[in-house]
Amino acid sequence: MTTFAFLDGLDKDIQSSLINQLRDLWTHTSTTLEGNTLSLGETKFVIEEGLTVSGKPLKDHQEVIGHARAIDILYDLINKKITEESLFTLHKAIQTEVVSDIFKPQGDWKKEPNGTYAVDSNGKQVFIDYALPADVPGLMQEWIAELNSISKQSLSIDEAVMAYCQLHLGFVHIHPFWDGNGRMARLLSNIPLLKSGFPPLVISQEDRREYIQLLASYQIDSGVISADTGVWPETKSHGEFENFCMRAYRATLELVENAKAQQKKRV
Repeated sequence: MTTFAFLDGLDKDIQSSLINQLRDLWTHTSTTLEGNTLSLGETKFVIEEGLTVSGKPLKDHQEVIGHARAIDILYDLINKKITEESLFTLHKAIQTEVVSDIFKPQGDWKKEPNGTYAVDSNGKQVFIDYALPADVPGLMQEWIAELNSISKQSLSIDEAVMAYCQLHLGFVHIHPFWDGNGRMARLLSNIPLLKSGFPPLVISQEDRREYIQLLASYQIDSGVISADTGVWPETKSHGEFENFCMRAYRATLELVENAKAQQKKRV
């Protein structure tokens, strides 16, 4: 079993149960944000039993299995230096749909420009351009270097959440893959938290609208990023997104507290 500081003092069975709870909640929340229809209970059933849920799309089953596998891969990467290949391995795990299109590579950077439409704080419709494919390798080298640098430090819980926010905002602003960027950001940005001894941070479907709006606001304020601007150009404070993430963090912190309470009953 992967050993993390938040598991300290717990009996093996409680540790195992907590790790599984975190895996199921993390997988459920991250995939439902992207439109997956499986409930938390169904997600647990599919991952643990390897069986399908009647009436639910095959794609949804594949997504949760792929995400759970990606979590295991991420845990194996915790004590290693993160590289491009690390990210490509994770991307292959979450991209479970078979795609035979050279412009939709699995385990490689995007080949075509991508962007999204949003509504700004003034109610105006705007189009957000992500980084161009030619700029992605250099921007991702900067992003990976920052992740590795942060991960060498022992952070307080507030510092670790701030690191999560910085990495998350940077990754989704680059949008380096043709698909799966949100799931990848929500996986990789948790490395500083895990390395500093804290459980992962997850974002619930109930908070989807606020989450998307905060990301869009940051991207609109920052403008298009490139090799010239770097990953994190001068922009407004990340405070709103940090406050949002700290509130979201209560879900997994509560699971850890519940496990510790269960352990106390045995003393």
